[in-house]
Amino acid sequence: MGSLDVARAELALAVVYLNKAEARDKICRAIQYGSKFLSNGQPGTAQNVDKSTSLARKVFRLFKFINDLHALISPAAPGTPLPLVLLGKSKNALLSTFLFLDQIVWLGRTGIYKNKERTELIGRISLFCWLGSSVCTTLVEIGEIGRLSASMKKLEKELKNTNKYKNEQYRSKLQKSNERSLALVKSAIDLVVAVGLLQLAPKKVTPRVTGAFGFTSSLISCYQLLPSPPKAKTP
Repeated sequence: MGSLDVARAELALAVVYLNKAEARDKICRAIQYGSKFLSNGQPGTAQNVDKSTSLARKVFRLFKFINDLHALISPAAPGTPLPLVLLGKSKNALLSTFLFLDQIVWLGRTGIYKNKERTELIGRISLFCWLGSSVCTTLVEIGEIGRLSASMKKLEKELKNTNKYKNEQYRSKLQKSNERSLALVKSAIDLVVAVGLLQLAPKKVTPRVTGAFGFTSSLISCYQLLPSPPKAKTP
């Protein structure tokens, strides 16, 4: 493949990536929390960028609560233990509520909804919902990683005398385990971000700490949304 073909293929992947509203939202999120880190809560250009980007992101999330509402009423995957099912459904309910309330916050911040005090209250309730959903996500990921680990150990025993990395089923489980581990790290980081936004521990989780963790979480989200590169054609 020539250099022009490689460049064309890479640009095509970039187009696919940037066409996703979710990807653009996460890029804006990285800008938002990067600005929060730089401003450290002090007035100035960085704080203005933080606030304006935060408001702009809310447009990307309009009616997004429907996604988790649909997941809430959809049946769980067969074989999933009841505790994980309940945690998963709780996560969907809390995240859907957060995204729905966030739309009311957007109406208040843009001046369409005039009650500022109620807007701030709804904004705080929505953040508590996001904190709760992050807790549920963390517990779900821990449980799923445990299930995958047990399944992989069982498969390793069956493949004792062979190279396990050549087994497609083992490689698939290993990839899922890595993806779950990354999701666990992200959800744990989001817990710190939520605590910072709610100012539950203002002395320890300062705006700069919140910004640093939020920026890291955003980069992970951007990575998770990357499209798979096309497989090379065998001659």
